[in-house]
Amino acid sequence: MVDTPTAAEFTRLTLERVGEEELEAVGRLLAAKSAAFAELLAPDRIVDLDEDEARAVLRSVFAARRRVDPILGTLTLDGFRDEVTRLLWGPGDPAVRLEVFDRTLSRVGRGAPPSLGYDLGSELLHFTDPERHWLWTRWMWDPTTRKGALPLVVMDEVDLFADGVAESYRRVGVAVAFVTDVGEAAGFTRGGHGPWSTDVFLASVYGVYMYTTLRIRMTQEFSKIMPELGELLRRLLGVYKSPLLSEVVP
Repeated sequence: MVDTPTAAEFTRLTLERVGEEELEAVGRLLAAKSAAFAELLAPDRIVDLDEDEARAVLRSVFAARRRVDPILGTLTLDGFRDEVTRLLWGPGDPAVRLEVFDRTLSRVGRGAPPSLGYDLGSELLHFTDPERHWLWTRWMWDPTTRKGALPLVVMDEVDLFADGVAESYRRVGVAVAFVTDVGEAAGFTRGGHGPWSTDVFLASVYGVYMYTTLRIRMTQEFSKIMPELGELLRRLLGVYKSPLLSEVVP
């Protein structure tokens, strides 16, 4: 179900722009981000989450980084704590809880993309408990445009499109599991251990795709404003200048 030659080619193109040491550093930052999320958002800790900590969590998510004020302004701090508690620790299917969280975040508005709810929600699930929950961001799979990193490396037979956030999340999980298993066997996933290897690989796929697309569509001068791939990976994965990681050496 994975296009192994294409995946291997993306890895080769990634390593032309960034060394393995930097990919491993990104993996370590993801592990540190996960440890911070697991500590701050634990069931017995989240009830005491203050505004500075809530802002730090939101600024560690790519989709939410520039929307901290609208999110907390709409939900309030108490509302944010309650919604995140239900998402992470509530009863029932996590996919259904993510859909409820996504619906709640749709109230934010103010120019927020339709993906904000599942982007933020899946990051909270994944980085709080990476062994149980996978990542689903717009740059991995955007149901609106039907583009992202996953369609670039899985076969056409893998149908990612579904009605509703819950079923989309499940289908993304199946695709991520395929990429993880095949990546470990074929050796194209790098940059950390366990779940971080797949995260870093898919971010690299999207980064290389972005550079290729921009080089075709834009002038060389405009393309110069794009960050280097290592920085772009950190931005996509929410570990670029994250206030939660200020003491972590990249």
